[in-house]
Amino acid sequence: MTNPVEISYVAHEAAPIGGAGGAAAVFVRADGALGAAAAAANAASGGAVARLVASKGFRNKPGDAAVLAFPSGLAAERLVVAALGETAADARRAGAAAAVKLGAGAAVLYGDGDAATQAEIAFGAALRLYDFDTYKTKRENGDNGGAPRKLTFATDAPEAVARLSGPMAAVAEGVFFTRDLVNEPANILTTDDYAARLAAMGELGLEVEILGEPELEKLGMRCLLAVGHGSANETKLVVMRWRGGGDEAPLALVGKGVIFDTGGVSIKPAAGMEEMTMDMGGSGVVAGVMRTLALRKAKANVVGVVGLVENMLSERAMRPGDILRSMKGDTVEVISTDAEGRLVLCDALWWTQEHVKPCAIIDFATLTGAVIVALGHHNAGVFSPDDALADGILNACKAVGEGAWRLPLGEAYDKQLKSRLADMKNVGGRQAGAITAAQFLKRFVRDDMPWAHIDIAGVALSPADTDFAPKGATGWGVRAIDRLIADRYET
Repeated sequence: MTNPVEISYVAHEAAPIGGAGGAAAVFVRADGALGAAAAAANAASGGAVARLVASKGFRNKPGDAAVLAFPSGLAAERLVVAALGETAADARRAGAAAAVKLGAGAAVLYGDGDAATQAEIAFGAALRLYDFDTYKTKRENGDNGGAPRKLTFATDAPEAVARLSGPMAAVAEGVFFTRDLVNEPANILTTDDYAARLAAMGELGLEVEILGEPELEKLGMRCLLAVGHGSANETKLVVMRWRGGGDEAPLALVGKGVIFDTGGVSIKPAAGMEEMTMDMGGSGVVAGVMRTLALRKAKANVVGVVGLVENMLSERAMRPGDILRSMKGDTVEVISTDAEGRLVLCDALWWTQEHVKPCAIIDFATLTGAVIVALGHHNAGVFSPDDALADGILNACKAVGEGAWRLPLGEAYDKQLKSRLADMKNVGGRQAGAITAAQFLKRFVRDDMPWAHIDIAGVALSPADTDFAPKGATGWGVRAIDRLIADRYET
C-alpha cells in the first residue's frame, strides 16, 4: 500500500532554519505575527518573509500558503510560508497547504504553537502528501516524484509532538489504505485480491473471516449473489473483527464493495464509466477504519462487514423483472440492475444483525447519483431514524472537517417502492432517489436497532484537489468514524 510520508521529529537546534536545504515551511499566526522559525527566516532573508506576508497576494487565511524561491540568506531552494489560523482544524489545513507546496526532495516543516497544534500541522501534511503512483513507470516530476518521501518536523517539543502524532499516524495509514483501494483498477482489485488484502490485516490483530459463494448460498443471501451472477469473479462476504473493548456488543460497520459496476443489463453510459472502479468506496471506508483501530489499539469492539461483488454482463446476469428473495425472506422485484448496491447491503445488513448482534450499525455506500445532485461533492448524505446516532456522526464529521448532511426518512417514501409482483421494488423512481434508496435499506434493519446509512457517492472520489487529498480517492469517512468510535464507543 501507499505509506504515509515518514516524519522525523527533531528539536529546532537540530535543524536550524538558515541551513535547511531543499524546501522549508514556516508559519504566520492569526494576528500576523511570525512564528519563531518564520521570524528567523525573515531576519536571515533581509525581511523577505515580512514583505510577503504584507503583500496583497497573502491573505493570512487558513489554507493560504505562498512560496519564496531561492530566498536570500537561506540555504533552502524554496521557503513556504503558510497561515496557521487559530483552531486545530486551521492548523491541520495549514500543514496540508504547506506540504503541497514543498515539492520533491528533502523538506523541513517548522512547527509553531503548542504541542497539540503542531501535531495537527504534521497530521495535515501527512494526509496531503498522498501520491498513488503504483502504475506510473515514469514520473512526471523526476525519479523522486512530486512529493517528499521523508519529512523533518522541527519543533520546540519533539517528544510531546511525536507522542500526540502517534494515533494520528494510524488514522493517516487507514485513510491511505482506503484511498489505495478506491484508486485501484478492477482488473487488479478483483474480489479475490480484495479479500486477500483484508485477510492480511490479521497480522495487525484483526480476526478476518471470508465467506464464499457456497456459504452465501446456504445462508440464503440471494440478493447479494444475484449482483455477481454476470461476473467471473466470485462474490464474497468479508468479516473483520476488532476486539479491543470489554464484553459489550460491538459497533458494526457495513460496506458496499462493488469492485466494478457496469450497471448490468441496465448498462451505464460509456462516458465516465471508468470511474466505477470506485463503487467499492463504502467497503473501503470500513476497511480503512478497521485498519486504523487495529493500528492504534482502540479500546472498542467493532466489526466490519463488506460484501465484495462485481456487476457485469453475461448470459447469467440478473435482469430487470427478476424477483429475488433476500436473506431476510422478503422478495424484491428488480426494476434496474444498476440499483445493485442496495441488493448487496440488504443481505449484508441482515447477516450482521443475525450473526454479529451489534449495539448499532452504520453502513457506507456509493449508492446513488441522486445524492450528488442534492449535495454535490462537498457532503455525504446521512440517513437515520436514530437522532443520537445521527448527531454523533454529524458531530464527528464536523470535528474532523469531513462534510456530511442529514437527509430525511419517512413512510411517505415507501409508496414509491411498492411492487405489483413482490414485496418491494429495488428503485422508487427519479424523485428523492437517495431517500428511497435509504428507505429500501431501512426495511432490512430491525426497528430496535440503532442504524445509520451514509451515501458517499459524492465524496468518495473528488473531481479536483481538496484540502487534504489530490484529485481522486479521498478516504472520506475514515477520520470521522474513527473519531465517532473514540468519542462514543471506546471504554
